[in-house]
Amino acid sequence: MLPLRDHSRTNVTPIITYAIIAINIFVFFLELIGDTEKIFAEFALIPVNINWVEYKTLLPFITSQFLHAGFLHIISNLWFLKIFGDNVEEKFGHIKFLVFYLVCGIAGGLLQYVFSYGSDIPMLGASGAIAGVLGAYLYYFPKHSIETLIPFGLFSQIINLPAKIILIYWFVTQLFSGVGSITSSVLGGVAFWAHIGGFAAGYFLAQFYSKLSFKSDEAEEGVLLD
Repeated sequence: MLPLRDHSRTNVTPIITYAIIAINIFVFFLELIGDTEKIFAEFALIPVNINWVEYKTLLPFITSQFLHAGFLHIISNLWFLKIFGDNVEEKFGHIKFLVFYLVCGIAGGLLQYVFSYGSDIPMLGASGAIAGVLGAYLYYFPKHSIETLIPFGLFSQIINLPAKIILIYWFVTQLFSGVGSITSSVLGGVAFWAHIGGFAAGYFLAQFYSKLSFKSDEAEEGVLLD
């Protein structure tokens, strides 16, 4: 199931979404022309290097969000961000969306760290943060129509599906894969728990922000009435 685009246009230019996409592409270019192993060693999240009393070792929870391991990795991540990011950015506002994005990425990295404790394998990618965007999209826009490519063996079909079907399906597949990875002997691969953690963080942060905004609106209305 591959989402192609949503049918809900925004009323503002998603400058933060575009900026994040541009930064990721620029950093990936630096990876291609530079010493990739050195870049990963310094900026990727390597669980064994984390020291909770030394803040410099915690920076990779953020810097790792802008690294990617290959063309397919970065294209798939930025594709999802482009489709779902603009609506969520409009809902939060530009600056709050940036904070939200980074916090979701950190949450995803933290959960993956828990399941990879002591590992010396670099963890990198925007997947956790983008999963947070998907979680927020599910909360705010479950009924939005998403144009989706559905493969059927050698054939495929493009149909419109509600966002909740696509995103819940995506989350369930990540959850099953994450559980399966606990007992897997394979090293490396996909950081499923980062996806799960980021998605959950995005959904609940959107819920919290929605309630907070509602209370703020009520308070403002009360002031006007006085």
